[in-house]
Amino acid sequence: MSEPRTHAPTPIADSPSSAWSVSLGELVTALGGELHGPAELVISQISPLEAARPDSIAFIASPKYKAQLATTGAGCVIVSPALQDEAAARGAVIVTPDPYLYFARLTQWWAQRVRPQPERGIHPTAVVDATAVIGAGVSIGPLAVVEAGAILEDDVVIGPHCVVGARARLGAGTRLAAHVTIGFDCVVGARCIFHSGVVIGADGFGFAPNQGRWEKIEQLGAVRIGDDVELGANTCIDRGALDDTVIGNGVKLDNLVQIAHNVHIGDHSAMAGCVGVAGSARIGKHCTVGGAGMILGHLTLADHVHVSSGTLISRSVLKPGLYSGAFPFDENANWEKNAATLRQLHALRDRIRTLEKQVKS
Repeated sequence: MSEPRTHAPTPIADSPSSAWSVSLGELVTALGGELHGPAELVISQISPLEAARPDSIAFIASPKYKAQLATTGAGCVIVSPALQDEAAARGAVIVTPDPYLYFARLTQWWAQRVRPQPERGIHPTAVVDATAVIGAGVSIGPLAVVEAGAILEDDVVIGPHCVVGARARLGAGTRLAAHVTIGFDCVVGARCIFHSGVVIGADGFGFAPNQGRWEKIEQLGAVRIGDDVELGANTCIDRGALDDTVIGNGVKLDNLVQIAHNVHIGDHSAMAGCVGVAGSARIGKHCTVGGAGMILGHLTLADHVHVSSGTLISRSVLKPGLYSGAFPFDENANWEKNAATLRQLHALRDRIRTLEKQVKS
């Protein structure tokens, strides 16, 4: 048995980004915005307002949070023109028309500089079929498998323990985290990000009843995914029964989302965690579905339909708008009125009984 270690553990840094810093001047040169304050001020972390320190940069996306300007310790705050004077009175400020969008781009820019970057090339423990086509700058991690005829375009990243099935194709710059599975014949566009546990191209849920048993219906389609799609951990997209399951450009799916066979999701739609979409549903462009929302099979949602959390969509929605409710769902404004009425049902029942007694007497 080996002796236990007796040396002191290595101290833990305050934050993963504390080893890197940038001046405000460099930051604004890279991302734009109007800087009011010292360009030489050094920033070493992005922080929420309440936890910010003098070497932090934070943001305010809405004027309703402006009271926090007086208490935050941030060295610099990103604000809209409406808050410029109040923010500048307390210290350095970057003024931009959309602080939330600026913050998003700042996180992207920051991540490129502080996150570990995968090494290009094929790890010695990976298994890559001789007929696979590997583009320039590709990284294939430990114990990954790339099967026959698969195509990995330039700068694709395949994480540890991933499987890319036969004849599958991944577009340039797409990144798979550890333990992602891409089924055979599936096609993924460029610059996609799939987090750990994602499964693309598992069999759709298709069975025919046969004298009290279930007869499997082989799923002969595949999955086609557009560019700039991001899928959260353990999200699954099933292959089509005959035609393909299709996910449009820019779609964003959270963790634990289930997309059934032959579903079509239009460009730039987004779904929060635990959403389920049943087979052959058609979701339009720029739609959103809140957490645990459910879309029944063979339904159509028009473009710009927004579904509240926990809502069950049990019929097609052909008019853009916000829809809420478990059963029955309705346009949000109508549902809220009905929900308010439901809370009064008991009192209304008592009043009706009283009126009935008065009529009988």
